[in-house]
Amino acid sequence: MRAETRKIVLRDIALQLPFLAWLIVLWMLVWNQFTLLSAITGLIVAVFVTRVFRLPTIELTARINLWYLATFIIRFLWAVVRGAVAVSAQVFDFRRQPGAAIIAVPLQYPDDLIMTHVAVTSSLIPGSLVVEADRDRGILYLHIIGVRNMDDVEKQRQGVLQWERRIVRALGTPAQYRALKADQRAGGAR
Repeated sequence: MRAETRKIVLRDIALQLPFLAWLIVLWMLVWNQFTLLSAITGLIVAVFVTRVFRLPTIELTARINLWYLATFIIRFLWAVVRGAVAVSAQVFDFRRQPGAAIIAVPLQYPDDLIMTHVAVTSSLIPGSLVVEADRDRGILYLHIIGVRNMDDVEKQRQGVLQWERRIVRALGTPAQYRALKADQRAGGAR
């Protein structure tokens, strides 16, 4: 193996170590066993999963803004409660059917990690579900309930983009965060 190739392989392994550690912890949590044997079997399963289901290497930014992360979590929990109440109200409103739509949301800061976080966040809030993610074009397609007109659709789209901005503030790369700040100064994002 050439020195340059070896260097790339070692870099990829170093980047994947936090992911492997997380898979091992997850394995131990699933089995509710925090033993040496559980850690070893978790390592075997983690290596197997990462080798069989080969994913592109995602470089973690190691940038976490605790203030924005805390506000994100609080807003997310509030959105889950508010969404659950809204969906429940729509279900028990027998006078009319809740409208539904599939909307496309082109993300402003497309990145595999940010797109994944936005998709998971959007799907966990009751009333919306990601049905497809176009990774190449940076577009999420969501099924939304409770829409009656185009204003409701645009409100939902802006809501998803707001979640994206919150995630970029909390976990985005420094370049994404600078781009968000530049957009805010230009009046393009809130």
